[in-house]
Amino acid sequence: MWSRLLKPLVNSRPSSVWSCRSLITMKLKTSQFQSLFTDGLTGIAELFEKHQYELRIAGGAVRDLLSAKRPEDVDFATTATPEQMKTMFQTAGIRLINNRGEEHGTITARLHNENFEVTTLRVDVTTDGRHAEVEFTTDWEKDSERRDLTINSMFLGLDGTLYDYFNGYEDLQKRKVRFVGSAEKRIQEDYLRILRYFRFYGRVALEPDDHDPETMEAIRENARGLAGIAGERIWVELKKMMVGSHAAHLVELMYDLGLAQYIGLPVDGAIEEMKRVWKHAKDHSPKPMTLLAALFRCPEEVERMDLRLKVSKEEKTLVLFLIKHRRELHKSQDYPDSLKPFTDFIIDSRELDSQSKVCELLKYQGEDKLLAELCRWSVPRFPVSGHDLRKMGITSGKEIGTTLMELRDVWKTSHYQMEKEELLNHVKS
Repeated sequence: MWSRLLKPLVNSRPSSVWSCRSLITMKLKTSQFQSLFTDGLTGIAELFEKHQYELRIAGGAVRDLLSAKRPEDVDFATTATPEQMKTMFQTAGIRLINNRGEEHGTITARLHNENFEVTTLRVDVTTDGRHAEVEFTTDWEKDSERRDLTINSMFLGLDGTLYDYFNGYEDLQKRKVRFVGSAEKRIQEDYLRILRYFRFYGRVALEPDDHDPETMEAIRENARGLAGIAGERIWVELKKMMVGSHAAHLVELMYDLGLAQYIGLPVDGAIEEMKRVWKHAKDHSPKPMTLLAALFRCPEEVERMDLRLKVSKEEKTLVLFLIKHRRELHKSQDYPDSLKPFTDFIIDSRELDSQSKVCELLKYQGEDKLLAELCRWSVPRFPVSGHDLRKMGITSGKEIGTTLMELRDVWKTSHYQMEKEELLNHVKS
């Protein structure tokens, strides 16, 4: 069976579509799909087939494959229970690792230096907007129904058969982002799905404002539910949304729908400033915090955001840097094409990542030409040291420090061109 699957596949587009009740199936034949069949996956698949358990690719990996992308992570779903999987893997001598998700049905097996995360089909018995109590099932449609978006609710058999119960493939073709069934019900099962909607909209949709009005109303009515979601989970979704398409529109929409106060953003965010920054920076791969920095008017708002989202020290430092220097560190009026104000700042800075922060500042300011130059620029080494001055007979530590500062200013004035002897001649004179 598996040797047949590994034969070259000639069709680059899905074919053979038919319908059975609500189920739509089709055959996928792409190079991206074929590339998944490593020795590890072949071994895992043969094991499930031997024990007569169904095994399919699930969720985001299916979406990526249908978009002609090779997924970075591949999750699998099965009719086998966690106990059945553990027995099967252990009998075959396959190592099990990190099985902290077992209570939710997930077992991770390692074969041929690859990890395979396999989850038992399940249904949500009870939900509280954050967590769910699950019950295992062998019904693929019921598992599909509990997922968030139609484009994430499909399964792909290892023979290339697509199983689509909620028109996810059609939505993907039309670049539509819809909840499975009732948007309100899906959201109330897990309020984080509100942000997942925006994140995937930025990845899939062509137009910035092609939202279903009923979905928008469901989000508005359930915005308060985000208050109970852990800040770390919110921040993961926000970051992914900010690097997708339509980020400025989506942030403005979240404000219009009343989400900002529950997700750590300033209540009175500077929306127009953020839209301006996004327009200039979006083609230069800005960091998520570079775009969000435009919303903040003062450091106190950043502190409140950090309390809610618990961002990393690096991310917090960057947003505070941008707020502080976005107005005071600019290109020279006399020499608008000169990097010198920025390179002088980097030279004087004691921070190791000052150049990367200034790059983000130039993205924020829309200085494309200066950004390109700074990316090519390497920090020059100041050629004079305290040891050089002591050799000249200067022994006072205070005097050495003052002299080095004066020489550094002279060196900067020369655009970092003066060499050691030239600088030391200034001391002699």
